[in-house]
Amino acid sequence: MRGASVGHRVRAALADDAGSSPVEFVLVGALLTLLTLAVIQLALGVYVRNVAHDAAVEGAFHAALADTTLAQGAERTRELVTRAVGEAYAGDITVAESADAGSPAVRVTVRTTLPLLGLLGVARALEVTGHAPLESLD
Repeated sequence: MRGASVGHRVRAALADDAGSSPVEFVLVGALLTLLTLAVIQLALGVYVRNVAHDAAVEGAFHAALADTTLAQGAERTRELVTRAVGEAYAGDITVAESADAGSPAVRVTVRTTLPLLGLLGVARALEVTGHAPLESLD
C-alpha cells in the first residue's frame, strides 16, 4: 500500500506544472535577448562597412581632383572614418593611381577592424575600395 502512494505522488508531481512559468519566461527572455543583441551587432558591422566604403569613395574623388594630391585623399578618408567610428578604424588606408577600364583613376583601399563584439573585432578583416576617375587640367 505504501508503494502505491509513492508512485501516485511521483505521477502527481510530474503532471503538476506549477512554477514552470518563471522558468519558461527566463528561457524565452534569454533567447530573445541573445537574438536582439545579434541583430544589433550585425547592424553595427554593416554600419562600419558602409562608413569605410563611403569614406573610401569620398577620399578617391577628393584625391582625383586636378589640384589635390593622393596624400590629401588619404587624409580626407582618414578624417571621415575617424569622425564616424573612431581613430582605431582609420589606421590602414592606401591610395594609388590605377587604370580602370583603360582610363586613369584613383583607388583608395581601407582595411579596418570587423566588429564582432561591440566595437571589438578582428583587425584588418574588413577591406573596402573606392574608385574615382582622375581629373586633369588639360
